[in-house]
Amino acid sequence: MALSILSRPNPVVAAPMAGVSTPELAAAASASGGIGFLAAAFLAPASLRAEVAAYRTLVDAPVALNLFSPQPDRSAELASQLVAYAAEIAATARKHGVEPGDPRHDEFHFDAKVAYLVAEPVDAVTFTFGPVPETVVRDLQGVGTAVGFTVTSLHEAHQAVALGADFLVAQGASAGGHRGTWHVSDEPNEDSTDDVLSAVSTTGLPVIAAGGVAGRDDVRRLLDAGAAAVAVGTLFVAADEAGSSTAHRDALTSGRFPGTVVTRAFTGRPARALRNAFVADHDGHAPSAYPHVQHTTQPVRQAAATAGDPDAMALWAGSGHAAAARRPARDVVAALWP
Repeated sequence: MALSILSRPNPVVAAPMAGVSTPELAAAASASGGIGFLAAAFLAPASLRAEVAAYRTLVDAPVALNLFSPQPDRSAELASQLVAYAAEIAATARKHGVEPGDPRHDEFHFDAKVAYLVAEPVDAVTFTFGPVPETVVRDLQGVGTAVGFTVTSLHEAHQAVALGADFLVAQGASAGGHRGTWHVSDEPNEDSTDDVLSAVSTTGLPVIAAGGVAGRDDVRRLLDAGAAAVAVGTLFVAADEAGSSTAHRDALTSGRFPGTVVTRAFTGRPARALRNAFVADHDGHAPSAYPHVQHTTQPVRQAAATAGDPDAMALWAGSGHAAAARRPARDVVAALWP
């Protein structure tokens, strides 16, 4: 399987980030010699098709995108906890003029998107949050698409190898946003990106290293340690082409929120975010049910973003967030790999 995304002249990967990644952001990273991922986890098939088409009009480069693996439906198993958590955040919701959302299960059109990707192939697809059926891997590879999995440990890497993965994304504890643990109830480890990279490289598969990258020294260190490429997320959140809200960009670059924390409070899955009032009030209380909790908190997060209130938003950020600055994506890439 030819890995065109790992043979680019620039080793910087603009990581997929739901609500942040845009065709313009991905294209800017690719035009700089790296590769920009599209974040397809929450897109409907028609929207995914439109984003791929838009990207292709902007740059002549490989197309890479990420999907979330379908998650178990814990609606019945954790029903009382889900109800209790909705009640807990109700006051925060009403403060923003909304009610908590329905804690429903959702696969976000997974099968339909896979069918589209088999019919209209792209160069690479990665899966985050665990396994997918082996038939999905084989069908994508059968049309020339390289398949990767986000892993946070050697155990997960071995499972990805068993599924036929072409490459891995080794995610360390310092990464912003969701940890890529393979089971929703798993407590994420504290292994650094360097440690995860070292462990999973023993599989022999090419590895993209991800997590905590704040500058070119981090990129060089990870490449020297054996990474085929280095994924960067948080620094692109403040980029001009990103789809992030003004409040999120301000929170990253103002210094108002200096600390990050891994919390289930926003989605039910562990994710690293800036420590704000929502985290202070609700961290440690959400059940490990995804995307049930995400749907519960979504009206609050959306209302807060509309109002420009960062204290009730999910301000995803990695440990290197202090290096984020408002600038074009090409300048972000240049600062990482001139």
